Amino acid sequence: MNKLQIISDKNKKSLNIKKLLLKKIDTHQFKQANLVIVVGGDGFMLETLKKNKNSKKKFYGINSGNYGFLMNKFSSKNIIKNLLKANMISIYPLEMIVKNKNNQIKKSLAINEVSVLRQSRQAANLSIKHGSKQIIKNLVSDGVLVSTPAGSTAYNLSVHGPILSLNSKKLSIAPISPFRPRRWKGKVVNDKLKITITNLNPSKRPISAVADNLEVRNAKSIIVKTNNKIKFNLLYDKSRSLQKKIKIEQLRRETS
Repeated sequence: MNKLQIISDKNKKSLNIKKLLLKKIDTHQFKQANLVIVVGGDGFMLETLKKNKNSKKKFYGINSGNYGFLMNKFSSKNIIKNLLKANMISIYPLEMIVKNKNNQIKKSLAINEVSVLRQSRQAANLSIKHGSKQIIKNLVSDGVLVSTPAGSTAYNLSVHGPILSLNSKKLSIAPISPFRPRRWKGKVVNDKLKITITNLNPSKRPISAVADNLEVRNAKSIIVKTNNKIKFNLLYDKSRSLQKKIKIEQLRRETS
């Protein structure tokens, strides 16, 4: 039997949905709950998951934001039925390890993507390795993204990266506005090996590294790898699973 808790973002719409849910659902203390209903947008869900990275709880998102790719559509009438019939999907985050210009190490998790971005008016000058294999020796661009399958329909899609199936065990490496080599479209790699991104000219061409919404500035090198020790369990309505959402985005891309 699931023990439920409801948490919400602080905007008016989220609080109103939470109020409606509390009339229908008996809740428990957060520590006792094994299923958490998260009311908000994708950003609030990402924030909630990271705060509970060592938890084995299941998370059911209800969208009160804009797109809500990681969320379910709100249905006050069918909420109990939807919870009982929801399908669970487990996703593994990326771990970002950044060494900055002062040789300090910063770490963070990313569920969607790690983005490496130019920090000044000058383009970034990057070298990228997958394991010990050199992917590209010298990329001059506005930056590069490393995306998970769950994040492949977000920023990655906007920079023309490929959409990845949830069970593909792949990561997408996609350049942002590449200048040299201009025709390089990126690469899909397996998620077993680490990806190392090195700034070839940190003094003249500074870069920042961003894990979802956490930024580390003046990065010298960035290691990105899948963290298989952390697992997030997300629940989706049968009619709108995360895999179905990804397929819909793929069809939109192919027909646009």
